[in-house]
Amino acid sequence: MSEFDEAYLLAALRLGAGVDPAPLAVSAAARAAYALLLPGAVTARPVPVSRPAGARSPAEPRLHRFAAPDATIDVELTHADGRIDVAGQVTGGPWDEGPGRIEIRTLHDRWVRFPTETGHFAATGLPVGWLSVVWYRAGLPAVATRWMNTRRLDEADD
Repeated sequence: MSEFDEAYLLAALRLGAGVDPAPLAVSAAARAAYALLLPGAVTARPVPVSRPAGARSPAEPRLHRFAAPDATIDVELTHADGRIDVAGQVTGGPWDEGPGRIEIRTLHDRWVRFPTETGHFAATGLPVGWLSVVWYRAGLPAVATRWMNTRRLDEADD
């Protein structure tokens, strides 16, 4: 075995034995990802949305539709001065106890909105980057969209 191979083997054995701790950045990223989990939430899957007749720009605004068995979340994203404006509507499920609340999440922050009686909500000036919408409904599991990369509004979903 060459000297390089021995050093490589010893390093691999140390890692395998758990002697070397994970780098701090890796541990921090794992904790941050874990904090984004929503136990018990239903993930709404993307549904294709046809462009309205006469729409001029393929990129702005960008409409995303997400569907779960008893809920639909429509999210419209628009770039504005280097930020993102979000407008949307939630539909489906029983509304006996009201429309619930909406949480618009980025990797580092959250915005809470209360939808109107027709399910509409909006938020402006959000940072460009990854975004997800969660609909918390009274007495029912939360419904969450998958994460959307708002840096690429003019391209297909990530």
